Amino acid sequence: MNSMNSIQGFGLGLRSEHYATFEAEAPKRVDWLEILSENYMVPGGAPLWHLDRIRRDYPMLMHGVSLNIGGTDPLNPDYLRDLKALVQRVQPGWVSDHLCWTGTQGMNMHDLLPLPYTQETLLHVSERVQRVQDFLGRRLVIENPSTYVSFSADQMPEWEFVGELLQRADCELLLDVNNVYVSSVNHGFDPRHYIDAIAPARVRQIHLAGHETQDGYLIDTHDHPVCEAVWQLYGYTLQHCGTVPTMIERDDHIPALHTLLDELDQARWVHANILLARPSKAAAECIA
Repeated sequence: MNSMNSIQGFGLGLRSEHYATFEAEAPKRVDWLEILSENYMVPGGAPLWHLDRIRRDYPMLMHGVSLNIGGTDPLNPDYLRDLKALVQRVQPGWVSDHLCWTGTQGMNMHDLLPLPYTQETLLHVSERVQRVQDFLGRRLVIENPSTYVSFSADQMPEWEFVGELLQRADCELLLDVNNVYVSSVNHGFDPRHYIDAIAPARVRQIHLAGHETQDGYLIDTHDHPVCEAVWQLYGYTLQHCGTVPTMIERDDHIPALHTLLDELDQARWVHANILLARPSKAAAECIA
C-alpha cells in the first residue's frame, strides 16, 4: 500500500473563506493543504470547481469525519465508493479519519464519539481499518480523539490502545497534539507519557489547534489560536518523533488567512528552535 509521498513541511486546512486568496495569490508560506473529504464527495458544483483550481498549486491531504470506523453498523459502501472516487480525483498524500464512532442504525450524529478501550473494541476497529485499507489500496491514517468521558469497561489507556491499533491494522497515526493535551487535562494524565508511548515511525502527520474551557473541561473547539501549553507539547513531540508534517486546524471563528499563516510560522519557529537545536527533554518540564 502507498503511504510514502513527498508532502513535507507545514500546512493548513482549506476552508471556503480562503478560496479567493488561495486562487489569487497561492501564498508560499503554506506547503500543502488538507481538505475535509465530505465537503467534496459530491457530483459537482462550486466546491469541486474551487478544489480543482487550488490543487494545481498545492499538494493535498484528505481528512474525513464520517467513516465511522468505530461504529457497529457495517461500513457504508456508498461512502467508501465516493471516498475512493475523491481519492482518485485528488491523489492525496494520504487519507485520514478519526478513532471514534459517528452514528448507529444508519444515522450520522455528526459528532466524534468516544470508544471503550477494550480488547473487543481493538479487534473490531482493527478489522474495519484493514477492510478500508484493502478497499482504498493504501494505508489509512487514524487521528487520536479528544475525550471528555471514560468507560468503566476500559482495559487499557488510550495510548496503549492506539499503539496496538497501529500495529494490528498496519495503519498510521495523525497525532493531534491539542487532543492529547485536552484529554490529559480532562482525565488527569501526563501528556508526555502519551507522546512517549507512540512509535515515531507510525506518525504520519501532526494537527495543532485551539480549545476552550467549558464547565471545568477543555473542549476541542478548533476556534482559538494554539495555546502556549500545546506549543510546548508540540516541541516535546518533535523531540520524540522527529520532523513530521504539521498543520494548523481552524474550523470556527476563522480569521483572515494571513493570521493563520502567522500561526503556521510559529510552528516553523518551534520546529527550528526545539527540534533542530535538540535541547534536553527536560526543557519540556514547563508544560502545565
